[in-house]
Amino acid sequence: MQSFIHPLLALLLAPLLLGVINRVKARFAGRQGRPLLQTYFDLARLARKGAVISNTASWMFVAGPTVSLAAVACALALVPAGGEPAPVRFAGDFMLMAYLLGLSRLALVLAALDTGSSFEGMGASREAVFSALAEPVLFLCFLCLASQTDGLSLSAMLAGPGRVFAPEEFFVPAVLFVLLLTENSRLPVDDPNTHLELTMIHEVMVLDHSGPDMAAIVYGAALKLWLFCALVVGCLVPLAGLPPLAAWGGWLVAMLVAAVVVGVVESIMARLRLVRVPRLLGGAGALAALSLVLTLWR
Repeated sequence: MQSFIHPLLALLLAPLLLGVINRVKARFAGRQGRPLLQTYFDLARLARKGAVISNTASWMFVAGPTVSLAAVACALALVPAGGEPAPVRFAGDFMLMAYLLGLSRLALVLAALDTGSSFEGMGASREAVFSALAEPVLFLCFLCLASQTDGLSLSAMLAGPGRVFAPEEFFVPAVLFVLLLTENSRLPVDDPNTHLELTMIHEVMVLDHSGPDMAAIVYGAALKLWLFCALVVGCLVPLAGLPPLAAWGGWLVAMLVAAVVVGVVESIMARLRLVRVPRLLGGAGALAALSLVLTLWR
């Protein structure tokens, strides 16, 4: 039953990570910032509003946010946490998780294209290009983790018995952190707070969504951020063998630390030019490949 704690915690606490990131960025800027629970208030406000849908939009525009949210929620069930295995686990489940994330992205891309807006089509094109570069890097990270353990499931990779880390194995969490910033449209890849259509990637795709549809998109983004933070924490913080209370407490603290690190990175780094983002992902992929080669060689 403890394996079901993680999906429940994610559904309840994922919006809190966005509040932590915004508060850290505000502190770096010398401002008090928004309340930690502001994302919860925003979700409640959006859920009470009505949705405005264009007459030219089809069912894909309405289904996109719901399908995207459902796909990310299903992917969370495959990720272990707190030293406990995931509630759903089997050999090769990391492939299902990657494809669920791809389905979530595809649903939003198709919904953006369905509007017929040139701006949203531009954002969808950029999202598709960057995701095509990020997915091979994600699979390389999973191959590195699989080569270090005896199993091919995420639970074996991240919640298995504690081990002595070799120096090259620390490349994987670093690469996963780069993917966290990329997949969640955070700085230096994208600015989630910008309002300039010509520079936006993810935010420009959801300009026409409103009300409950927008709430589903914001909530899905929070769950996706939680998922990638869980992957990074799972690589860095071995919790197997600890008492359940200590393991879950340490894991939650590590998740908050990961959110703080994201806020620090966004506060000290400027956004990269779009042409430099592929170089960032290419470098991350090279680092993951190097980690895989060194791990197999050892």
